[in-house]
Amino acid sequence: MVKYFTLEYWLDEGWYVGRLREVPGVFSQGASLQELEENIRDAYQVMMEESV
Repeated sequence: MVKYFTLEYWLDEGWYVGRLREVPGVFSQGASLQELEENIRDAYQVMMEESV
């Protein structure tokens, strides 16, 4: 099943920082927008594994 979430992001001292709007507590950062997207996916996966 595919889920879609809203990634809100902003620049903070040269880093892309973001969160998933629909999933409280899932935050990450990256040197590029692509890296942020990869890191936020990883953070979501870790959260889902820990909640089982």
